[in-house]
Amino acid sequence: MNVWHLLIEPAPFKGSLNMAVDEFLFQSAETTGRTFLRFYQWERPTASLGATQNIEKVIDLDFCRERGIDVVRRITGGKLVLHHDEITYSLCSSDTAALTSTLAGSYKLISRALLIGLEKMGVRPAASHQAPPFYAKSDLPCFSHPARDEIEVEGKKIIGSAQKRMGIRFLQHGSIPLAHDERLLKAVSLRASDPAEIRMTSLSQVLGRPVEFGWAVDRLAAGFGEFFQARLEPLIIGEDDLARIRALQRDKYENDEWTLRGRSDRP
Repeated sequence: MNVWHLLIEPAPFKGSLNMAVDEFLFQSAETTGRTFLRFYQWERPTASLGATQNIEKVIDLDFCRERGIDVVRRITGGKLVLHHDEITYSLCSSDTAALTSTLAGSYKLISRALLIGLEKMGVRPAASHQAPPFYAKSDLPCFSHPARDEIEVEGKKIIGSAQKRMGIRFLQHGSIPLAHDERLLKAVSLRASDPAEIRMTSLSQVLGRPVEFGWAVDRLAAGFGEFFQARLEPLIIGEDDLARIRALQRDKYENDEWTLRGRSDRP
């Protein structure tokens, strides 16, 4: 049985710190050869951009500043996500025997583990077959439509994920809403007046009751352990590693050179 390292962080973090921890684990997957599974939350509403997205086309930055919504840029691809009342998972690994050596292959396997975790909550999820043709090249938010192999419930997206690969090493992280606010997402994404429906749902909406972070994470972690036949052992981050994470947070994820790339009036 494989040993995976599990990091559950019930205390919400600032968006820049969350991104720094994920990148640190991504780096560690190469240097240690280990697999890391992490679950975390956000201390305030935070809009995250895909690595190559043009910020001026996807986020109303003035609205975010007025409403106290943080903005971060991920190292993964994908589209705009508004993180708020949610569980975020991340998986970092270079284990090609368990997770394949391709983006599509590992993405599909991770989706199967997520399906099991949702089923343990009493949800009846399905993997999406294909997004509409226009979606991939659009500036629509991530939760507008399920992409191929993403998770949906009754045609509405419940998990949105993105991945980065360097050789055999990869990071995949994704958003699992506990509750959702479509109007706020539209406002953040420059689509406040767009009549088109956001095709998303949340755990509380599907289950018809509020859902606690810890309760849902226990079942998601069990789904990963069951599908990948992995023993999940708690990960403790030491002081030296925490210093590296804080440096990443300060120098990259709180630096406008990274976050605001593409903005014409950037300071």
